[in-house]
Amino acid sequence: MRHLDGLAPLAGHYDGFILDLWGVVHDGVKLYPKARQTIVRLRERGKRIVMLSNAPRRAAMAAAGLTRLGIEPELYDGVMTSGESVWQALLTRDDPWFAGLGRRAFFMGPGRDLPLLEGLDIEVAVTPAEADFVLNVGADEAITDREVGPHIPALEACLAARLPMVCANPDIIIVRDGQQILCAGALAQTYAEMGGEFRQRGKPDAAVYGPTLAMLDLPPGRVLAVGDALRTDIAGASGVGIDACWVLDGIHDLLGKPAEAEAEAAAAGLAPIATIPNFAW
Repeated sequence: MRHLDGLAPLAGHYDGFILDLWGVVHDGVKLYPKARQTIVRLRERGKRIVMLSNAPRRAAMAAAGLTRLGIEPELYDGVMTSGESVWQALLTRDDPWFAGLGRRAFFMGPGRDLPLLEGLDIEVAVTPAEADFVLNVGADEAITDREVGPHIPALEACLAARLPMVCANPDIIIVRDGQQILCAGALAQTYAEMGGEFRQRGKPDAAVYGPTLAMLDLPPGRVLAVGDALRTDIAGASGVGIDACWVLDGIHDLLGKPAEAEAEAAAAGLAPIATIPNFAW
């Protein structure tokens, strides 16, 4: 594992880049200081770029958010999200598990993510007892987005109704503007511990990399993934044969701790080819 100051030494070895958004390009509120410049440098060298995020919303919404932050569409070749992958699975029902879900969903999460259901033949159920499955997009901050406990009653009601859960964001936590925020993955993990059944789409699942690589139009061996989370970004890339570069100034907060980073990666059975302090050239 190489410990580099930026992405430049790696850029010449790859034709395409998969960039995580939250924790690499932005913090949910603003771009990281060198993110746009680094993307521009990659584009100047003819590199193909796809943004891959575990955001529980459609890819078009994630792209619109990038534009608002100053990352114009011409700076990348596509966006893929866990929400897009869930939407496609609920639309096509190609997967037998999704095919058996039914058409009434109990929605867990903030109202701003309800657009994930637009264009689908799905009715929102008011209570778990009226639903066929639960769509979990994350912790609703109107209840709390800092701890699982207050969400337990809803999870218990879903369990009592024997609802399968669709998790639209495998992340456990994220850091938004310096604050740790609970994600859908934490609720899904708790639901499983209670005896509930769930499926998720997004990193680290291999299914989300198919459309991502299709947008890059490159073989996995010519692609580098850049992410800040071992469990999702680095493990997901490794699972499909893609090299990974680990950003240390993210969710693991290992900036300036290369030995600890190596130990943590080894403990997870992962071997990113390099680390960088933050997403910089």
